[in-house]
Amino acid sequence: MSTRRIARALAAVALAMTVGLVAPTTGAEAVTAQEYAVDVRNQTNKERTSRGLSSLSYYSCLKTYSERQAKAMAKAKRIYHQQLGPILTACKLSRVGENVAMGYPSGYRTVKGWMGSPGHRANILNSQFKVMAVSAAKGSDGRWYVAQVLGTRR
Repeated sequence: MSTRRIARALAAVALAMTVGLVAPTTGAEAVTAQEYAVDVRNQTNKERTSRGLSSLSYYSCLKTYSERQAKAMAKAKRIYHQQLGPILTACKLSRVGENVAMGYPSGYRTVKGWMGSPGHRANILNSQFKVMAVSAAKGSDGRWYVAQVLGTRR
């Protein structure tokens, strides 16, 4: 093979590799907020059950608060905690906790991040928590904002 042919072949390979790197993502790769939240819930329960703790059950009352918080954080483009006292009363809980996150590309990565943080890890592995709801919202900045509310019903 001539040097010219080798150079053209290498150029074609380089071009193909570059196109692959900058190609837009397809709809098949996109994740919905619901899918993201389910991934967080599933990963949270895997962390718990792998340590002999019970899975957390879904509690619709908590969903109202996790969803409102995730959307508010996405709109503000920052994370912060909501007041938990009203959740205790409205959802008839004796104990409540919250984990928030932003910027993780998946529910799996979100939970891994939380497990590396002592306070978040303590919430996930709190044996007194029995219920949970998780919501995710994508901000105009393209980042995911996540709120997980955990509790113990009275």
